[in-house]
Amino acid sequence: MRVLARGLLSIGLLLAGCSNGPARVTEERTFSGVAPRGDALLRKAMLAGHNDARARTGAAPLAWNATLAADARGYAQDMARSRRFEHSHEPRGASAQGENLWTGTRGAYRYDEMIGHWVEEQRFYRRAPTPYFSTSGKWQDVAHYTQIIWGRTTEFGCATASNDQDDYLVCRYTPPGNVVGQLP
Repeated sequence: MRVLARGLLSIGLLLAGCSNGPARVTEERTFSGVAPRGDALLRKAMLAGHNDARARTGAAPLAWNATLAADARGYAQDMARSRRFEHSHEPRGASAQGENLWTGTRGAYRYDEMIGHWVEEQRFYRRAPTPYFSTSGKWQDVAHYTQIIWGRTTEFGCATASNDQDDYLVCRYTPPGNVVGQLP
């Protein structure tokens, strides 16, 4: 585990935005221990993060779906076991599902920070049909955010899994977002 009791820690973070391959981002930050964990904390942080972002756009709140959370848990465990960070193959689950992925140094990030990385993509967002909704010209720069605020999405579920080095977060959404030609 790459954790220091107190001081500056170099930690890694990856976001998968459906691109040709995620790049590892290294952050320097003050760190004072392992971030709190647990299913209740995860659910609370994910509901708050998703629904706060949606409220700012006028989208209706999402409901937590235990089946989507179970599907997310299975895939998070697969990634942690294999150490492969990539989107799952479709179809996902019994019905169509969207997917957001995140990974970072084990224990270094709180759940609100994990969802916060996705929500921060809003800075590159512009209201336009998929895939033209990014001011950077790369739809991958906002694809997590647009899945979160996608107006037709009504339910989601998230889960995490870890190996000795990294945490993996998977969120699944239904109906899925980021549909080509449609507005978020």
